[in-house]
Amino acid sequence: MDKREREGFAPPAVGGASLLVSFAVLCLTVFALLSLSTVRADDRLSQASAQASEAYYQADCEAQEILARLRTGELPMGVTYGGDLYTYECPISETQTLRVEVFQRDGVYTVLRWQAVANADWDVDENLFLWDGEM
Repeated sequence: MDKREREGFAPPAVGGASLLVSFAVLCLTVFALLSLSTVRADDRLSQASAQASEAYYQADCEAQEILARLRTGELPMGVTYGGDLYTYECPISETQTLRVEVFQRDGVYTVLRWQAVANADWDVDENLFLWDGEM
């Protein structure tokens, strides 16, 4: 043994620093993965929103074409005429429809309804069990 070993000379301890760096790298990796999953979820949501908007505007364009044909005096298929009221529907998706009602009098067409409505009936769930405080 030489003199330095006997006097208690030891190389600097790097265990604590490397443990801290490893923990920081692990935290950054977890945050990066969480950010990536958030970006993917946001991308799916934006794609679904874009598809829904595109479907609505396709139905809107179809409804506008039917209205233009009505104004020329033609009665397209699917249009119901009763009195001075024309009604028709254009599908948006499997769950929504664009419902249109047009009032016509003296050559003037007035849109009374231009609304996206749900196709399915609303099913009320009245099976809500609340705790009354007793066992």
